[in-house]
Amino acid sequence: MPVITFKYQDLKDLGIDLEKDELINTIPMMASDIEDYDDEEIKVEFFPNRPDNLSIEGVARSFKGFLGLETGLPKYDIEESGEKVYVSKEVEEIRPHIRFAKIDNVDFSGDKIKYIMDFQENLHWVIGRDRKKVAIGVHNADVVEGPFNYIATEKTENAFVPLEMGEELTPEEILEKNQKGEKYAHLIDKFDKYPLILDKDNKVLSMPPIINGELTKLSEDTKNIIVDVTGTDEKAVNQALNIICSSFAEVGGKIKSMEIVYEDETFVSPDLTPKERNVHVDVANELIGGTDLDAEDVKRLLEGARFDAEILNENELKVIIPAYRIDILHEVDIVENIAIQYRINNVEAKLPNLATIANEHSWFKSEQTIRELMVGFGFQEVMSLMLTSEKNHFEKMNQEEIDHVQVARPISISGTMIRTSLLNSLMEFLEDNKHEDLPQKIFEIGDVVYMDDENFNKTRTVKKLAGLICHSSANFTEIKSTTSSIVSNLGYSMELSDSENTSFITGRVADFTGDSKNGQIKGFFGEIAPEVIRNFELEYPVTAFEIEFIQ
Repeated sequence: MPVITFKYQDLKDLGIDLEKDELINTIPMMASDIEDYDDEEIKVEFFPNRPDNLSIEGVARSFKGFLGLETGLPKYDIEESGEKVYVSKEVEEIRPHIRFAKIDNVDFSGDKIKYIMDFQENLHWVIGRDRKKVAIGVHNADVVEGPFNYIATEKTENAFVPLEMGEELTPEEILEKNQKGEKYAHLIDKFDKYPLILDKDNKVLSMPPIINGELTKLSEDTKNIIVDVTGTDEKAVNQALNIICSSFAEVGGKIKSMEIVYEDETFVSPDLTPKERNVHVDVANELIGGTDLDAEDVKRLLEGARFDAEILNENELKVIIPAYRIDILHEVDIVENIAIQYRINNVEAKLPNLATIANEHSWFKSEQTIRELMVGFGFQEVMSLMLTSEKNHFEKMNQEEIDHVQVARPISISGTMIRTSLLNSLMEFLEDNKHEDLPQKIFEIGDVVYMDDENFNKTRTVKKLAGLICHSSANFTEIKSTTSSIVSNLGYSMELSDSENTSFITGRVADFTGDSKNGQIKGFFGEIAPEVIRNFELEYPVTAFEIEFIQ
């Protein structure tokens, strides 16, 4: 989860005058967790559904409401800057969405530059999926002049000095020679041109989503800034900009809007217009449990959560939600905030007034049979999370990325999607245990999830069994024999066919299907390709199989 670090004095400077012990006792009541602390500073984990709390300013704003120091909807004035950003049609296929804002009267003294850089990087992966959906640039506004241009440049043109470097590089050279360029090259290197943001004199502000220019580097003397947010998801781009602007506004920053001029439409950003949703008193009492709140109670608690609320009748309120609260998607999310303000430890615990008698599901009985079979074949069971990352699941397995379920607000960069195969988890296990003695024979039974438009929730859950064998002489004959024996002992027939699975060595992999009275199966087995083995830093041959149970 995202962790932010701040000094106790920083919070006091923002109006939260709590002693260390009181602060430590209060933070967990705000749906967060303390990672570590000492006499000067504290590290706090915030769930990714609250990216507005990933800055010290956002934390202070939430604290003020929780403690009753400031309640209700924060209001931020926006002035027109008169500045324009012209967007080239050529960026449409690369990173089509961009929003800008100017913020005057900022303070970067002390540790504040470090704080904003940490805030920016946390937003990059909480909202931006490690810059794929959203990338943020913060620039010294006093060294550039509008109007600005968002263009697609030739790879060898518009050389500039990247941040923290002393020489000019072309966009192509940045992807090859710069540390950030190498890390994020995969986001744009497939395109013929690369995106750049220029001022009226063609000075380069940044090359999104890779790196800013040294020209606009922030310093303690910087007083006015420009924030650019680019990306592939328009909603996420707007959300990121709103969170950053409202955070600066909390400490006196003056927000100024800019016009974003596309070929066929113009936007004004940022747009901090609040959202509206209704909440029902009876729903709040039912979901929280152990409470007897009325409309006035709910209104007071919502104002403590930094919302505005209007009582429509004794059972319904209209809730005004600030633009930076991007986590409010449903009435249930509002009730969660009511519960937090009520104080979770004040809720009376009650046992449900019902009785049930459980029976083991038939599939789990089958799982136990499969486990006993696999242990009999000398395999050791592995149990891994369903969450993984696109890099581990597709890139390291040498697979093309398919449509998959993504996590909207991942708590870590290694858990951004739900798996569609079990193999990469087993390969990761081998990587973590490569110091152990060989041979290693491991298996896993678990669920995977595919996208499926025909189902009501657009997904389909499938049960799979997978196994890996790793030792110095692991080969196709061994894995074929093992897979055939497993399938036979499970009561299925087995019909082989050629396979083009790119995780395996060409010609040493096979697909298969099978039938039994209980249903059908399909799968594959073979020798893992050397490049995949190297991707997981393994040193010995690996063979694998995977079986999908079709019910």
